[in-house]
Amino acid sequence: MQLILLQNVQNLGQLGDKVTVKPGYGRNFLVPQGKAVPATEANLAEFEAKRAEYEARAKALNDEAESRRAALEGVEVTIRANASTEGKLYGSITTRDVAEALTRAGHQVSKSEVVMGEGPIRQAGEYEILVQLHGDIETTVKVIVEGELA
Repeated sequence: MQLILLQNVQNLGQLGDKVTVKPGYGRNFLVPQGKAVPATEANLAEFEAKRAEYEARAKALNDEAESRRAALEGVEVTIRANASTEGKLYGSITTRDVAEALTRAGHQVSKSEVVMGEGPIRQAGEYEILVQLHGDIETTVKVIVEGELA
C-alpha cells in the first residue's frame, strides 16, 4: 500500500515521503490517525498545495515537544505504594501511575508518552523512566518508588 506521510513517523519516514507499508498498518493505523493519506494523484496534488501548512504544523508540534522536554529535564517524582518489609510491592507501578505522578507535579504527560521497556515496576527503589514526547524527542525522568507497610 502506497501512502504519503503527513507527519514524521518514527522508523518509517519524514513529512512528505511516499512510503510502502502493509495494508493493515496503513488502513488501521496511519490513515485513521491522520498520519498519512493514500498516494493517489489527487492526494499528491493536494499535499503539494498544503505542504507549507503541514510543515508549519509539524514545526509547532516539534517546538512544543522541545519546550516540554526542557521542562522535564531533571524532574524527580516520588510514588508511594504498599509494600512488604523487603520492598516488594503488593501491586505494580505502571505507565499510568508515572503519568499521573508527573501531572500532579505540574508536567502534563499522557500515559502513552511514558515508555517502560522492562515492564511495570514491582520493587521499591529509584528508576530512570523514558518519556517520549514526540517522534524522536525524548527525555528521562527519575521515579522514586517508596514502599509503605500495609
